[in-house]
Amino acid sequence: MKHLILAATLAVASLPVFADGAKTFGFGEPAPASKATRTVDVVLKDIAFEPKSLQVKAGETVRFVVINEGKLAHEFNLGDKAMHVEHQKEMAAMAGMDHGNMAGMDHSQMGHGDNGHDQGNTVLVQPGQRAELTWTFRKSAPIEFACNVPGHYQAGMVGQLTIE
Repeated sequence: MKHLILAATLAVASLPVFADGAKTFGFGEPAPASKATRTVDVVLKDIAFEPKSLQVKAGETVRFVVINEGKLAHEFNLGDKAMHVEHQKEMAAMAGMDHGNMAGMDHSQMGHGDNGHDQGNTVLVQPGQRAELTWTFRKSAPIEFACNVPGHYQAGMVGQLTIE
């Protein structure tokens, strides 16, 4: 019985770290806007980001102000290629989704825990709206920022984020 308790304790300790319900990723974690050392505006267009690439420094906390100037709902999602693939599957599986037109959706309608929107690395922004995401980058890693609304990533709505 002691071995079972020890094994369970070790298993729980090996799970991802969560802060305020947000997952800690290898490349960093969500942060309060008050900790930001720099603010970067990211404009979402149909189907593009401005700027097309971003550079940050390891240890830097960046406040992203995400402005949707497009006619479609878009995401700003930080992650590696594998994370984007998984998130795209989650987005496609959401009930009642109209591919490419998520005009009536917001995070409260999406159901936390099953689509990646409660982990702090993603904001969904409706047309004409803005949102913020603040992130502390911990170490260099191959990261992208992307829109994972079905079809948008594949259409080129993805950019490289370099952590120096």
